[in-house]
Amino acid sequence: MVVTTDEKTVPKGVLKSQMLRIFREIEATGEEIIVTDFGKPVLRITPIRKKLNVADVFADVRTKAHHVKLDEQDLIKPLDEAYFEINNGLV
Repeated sequence: MVVTTDEKTVPKGVLKSQMLRIFREIEATGEEIIVTDFGKPVLRITPIRKKLNVADVFADVRTKAHHVKLDEQDLIKPLDEAYFEINNGLV
């Protein structure tokens, strides 16, 4: 397989002769491969990814998040320098 800077590519002839190995690699790595014909990209082979529901996507975040009780004034007042120092400048 030929590897370019950002994406993996494979010529049609190589795909034809090594298709099973290439398909297994795509399944194992989850990376897509671009098929070329005389150096020109013509096809993209992409693995089918399992669709996740919202609860699964944010499950990790929910365990780390904490609840803060804010009133309306807290939402509209500007942040002070102490907040940025405590939170390393992250909002």
